[in-house]
Amino acid sequence: MEVLSVLNLGEFAQVFSKIGMFPVFDLAYYIVSILYLKYEPGSVEVSRRSPVASWLCAMLYCFGSYILADIMLGSSPIDYFQHNSHILLASAVWYLIFYCPLNLFYKCVAFLPVKLVLVALKEVVRTRKIAAGVHHAHHAYHHGFFIMVIVGYVKGSGVALISNFEQLLRGLWRPETNEILNMSFPTKASLYGAILFTLQEAHWLPVSKSMLILIFTLFMATSKVVMTARHSHGSPFALIESWVCHLLFGSPLGGSEEDHHHAAVPSSPLKTKEELSEGARKRKAKKAE
Repeated sequence: MEVLSVLNLGEFAQVFSKIGMFPVFDLAYYIVSILYLKYEPGSVEVSRRSPVASWLCAMLYCFGSYILADIMLGSSPIDYFQHNSHILLASAVWYLIFYCPLNLFYKCVAFLPVKLVLVALKEVVRTRKIAAGVHHAHHAYHHGFFIMVIVGYVKGSGVALISNFEQLLRGLWRPETNEILNMSFPTKASLYGAILFTLQEAHWLPVSKSMLILIFTLFMATSKVVMTARHSHGSPFALIESWVCHLLFGSPLGGSEEDHHHAAVPSSPLKTKEELSEGARKRKAKKAE
């Protein structure tokens, strides 16, 4: 405790939790989200064939969590589009990533050191969205703890949860990529984060919200930066989940060899967009030509 008081960690957490997300952190969120959209199979072709469909997909990647959360809470699904500055900023990022001459903007943001910084900033926004979703649900349903968890979960991973609808806009239909069936690390982390923030909102977790935001942000940013740098698609929760699932649900301990094989080829849209390399995308573009 003396170390914490010397470091003024509580005061730092308070200041950190009040930092505005717009425009720096939101810009990073939009860049990484639309960067992952460009990694999706066929997204470049769609941007050439139908810019409107490509723009709609980009908006879903940037604002899908808000849209889904608004629907669940009885608000208009287009309510967030009243924030003109956010829409214009996301649209500018979409245009630069897909249509910048010589792909210069894409090459800059896809450069690994730059990308790592952007990924870390994106996780700051994700954590704040989870906390805001739980807080919003708490005001609407004061004792609806499950609703708080669901809304926080959706705010943190709504893009992945509506990815099948986004695929339809690009002319694809892959129901086997349902994120509920094949949960990626960000989706799982959003669920666990929503549970933690719900416990804190219900005063069952002996930690302040600002401190929880700081701790969870550090965990998410560190995990994603390490995974991105190592091109890894594992999960820090894998070992614990394996033991818990084996104990409670009788799942094979550690998974079978076939399970590991399927895990190596991600079927979730979020995993796919993180796993596709720039070289693979270029080869696909050349074949299309």
